[in-house]
Amino acid sequence: MYQRNASITKSTDKLLIWLYAIIIIIGLVCIFSVEYKSTDNFTQTLLGFKKNYSKQLFFFGGCCVLATFILLTDSKFFTATANLSYLIGIVLILATFVIGKEIKGSKSWIPLGFMNLQPVELCKIFTALALSKFLSLQDTDFSKPKSQLIAAAIAFAPAALSILQGETGLALVYFAFLIPMYREGLPAGYLIAGFAMAVLLVVSLLFTTKTLLIAFTVLAALLIWLNRKQFRRNKNLLVTIIAGWLFCAAFVGLAIPFAFNHVFKKYQADRIFSMVGVDNPFADKTATLSLDEEKEKQKKSDQQNYNVKQSKIAIGSGGFAGKGFLKGTQTQGDFVPEQHTDFIFTSVGENFGFWGTTILMLLYLAMLLRIVIIAERQRSTFSRVYAYSVAGILFFHVAVNVCVTIGLAPVIGITLPLMSYGGSSLITFTILFFILIKLDADRQMVLR
Repeated sequence: MYQRNASITKSTDKLLIWLYAIIIIIGLVCIFSVEYKSTDNFTQTLLGFKKNYSKQLFFFGGCCVLATFILLTDSKFFTATANLSYLIGIVLILATFVIGKEIKGSKSWIPLGFMNLQPVELCKIFTALALSKFLSLQDTDFSKPKSQLIAAAIAFAPAALSILQGETGLALVYFAFLIPMYREGLPAGYLIAGFAMAVLLVVSLLFTTKTLLIAFTVLAALLIWLNRKQFRRNKNLLVTIIAGWLFCAAFVGLAIPFAFNHVFKKYQADRIFSMVGVDNPFADKTATLSLDEEKEKQKKSDQQNYNVKQSKIAIGSGGFAGKGFLKGTQTQGDFVPEQHTDFIFTSVGENFGFWGTTILMLLYLAMLLRIVIIAERQRSTFSRVYAYSVAGILFFHVAVNVCVTIGLAPVIGITLPLMSYGGSSLITFTILFFILIKLDADRQMVLR
């Protein structure tokens, strides 16, 4: 019979806790390096709660208390309240439409005085719990389309609301829940279709819609001609080719224009196309602009990639060994916007160079692999799905943030886990990790 552990440290995965603490400390060092000035009084700024590194240190202290509270909580509490917490998360997101505070064009924040809470960030925890709860139910047959649709609705409902808030970047994070769904039996065809759409999206940035439609038609005709002798024996092959052509044509000819005209805001669409060095083909070209408006448009166009350009300069200037702690000219000179939040990776690159960024990536890789190991040793489907959800969220955040920072992806505002400044992000990942640690400590239990 299972017996509750007498100590919160017994059976807890200490390696994951150490990795969590080390990355947070590195983040504090990097936030300090981009904000501290030689004229500052270290003691006053550290205890004054005015500098971001001071606030982040207080947030870390609060997270330590929160982590202890989670480890003292019965694991059954998370299964019992999974659906209720998900409902609360959805209500909080809806509340931002009424009482939300707009920051950087996104009305997705609830002001709390000492910090701003972003419900769509916090809802990742509730979504992971609700998805784990649903997939662990005895009557859930995930091989059936009905169960797959319900799971998809649970995973992507917060993402849809996030897009309505104008927070497209965080909405994309919810695609990380495809990883636990695939682990639990989601057909690979769905993932292949998703990957194909991603490839088509990239291709559509480089070529016009007309060019792509002609190319798809020629390719389909060529495949039909080359396989014409096989159609008598295998009629499904012809259907597959035609279906593939229709899918590509509809996606490029209908879905892509709809997304850039109605889902993405104009500045977001311009930023995506400017990344590949082309003008936005879906922009309204019928409107005539005055000379002043034309100049303003050109000015905004020149500034769109400023963040990424400065970020690449800062990282490149670090070389192999880095310039040294507090010696980064780009980050110390505030040349990189958002260098303490979304672009905190630039501080690592400039101060500690290639070796510093490599060590940081290895720490994230070790954390990711450790979570996968934890997932695979669970007896409970609930715990396994939750662990893979955490792994997916971590992987997506790290991969996208680093790609944005080095210019391989458009700027979409995703934090670097445990490194970027921000109470919402740090609290969210703390809760995510320590619920996992608690579930793993009680892995002899079968939770539903």
